[in-house]
Amino acid sequence: MRIGELAERAGVTAKTVRYYESIGLLDDPGRTTSGYRDYDAEALERLVFVRDAQAAGLTLKESGHILDMKAAGHGTCQHTSALLDRHLADIESQIASLEAARAELTALRSRADVLDPASCTDPNRCQVVGEHGA
Repeated sequence: MRIGELAERAGVTAKTVRYYESIGLLDDPGRTTSGYRDYDAEALERLVFVRDAQAAGLTLKESGHILDMKAAGHGTCQHTSALLDRHLADIESQIASLEAARAELTALRSRADVLDPASCTDPNRCQVVGEHGA
């Protein structure tokens, strides 16, 4: 199949297909006699895997490593599970950081509601963001 059909069937763009080829995620396909790229069903399977892995949060490098392991005949379930665990831990950390930021912003916003704008005389700072005791 040609690049446009491959891209459409995989739900990506032709530019994405070319990029994946350039970084080794897809093998350089054979060419037709007129010079068009000619992809097989295996290319579609790899492309769909990379797309799905990316949607699950894996990086292109991680996807490539999984594909390399598969090509070498190794099992990948344990490796992939470890990657997913690491990504989950990263997300949990980001959520905790965002919740702390939300709590701080909520406190500052509540502080703004009770402060008197007329008493804000410091030319270099806003009393809403200033020290809580000031």
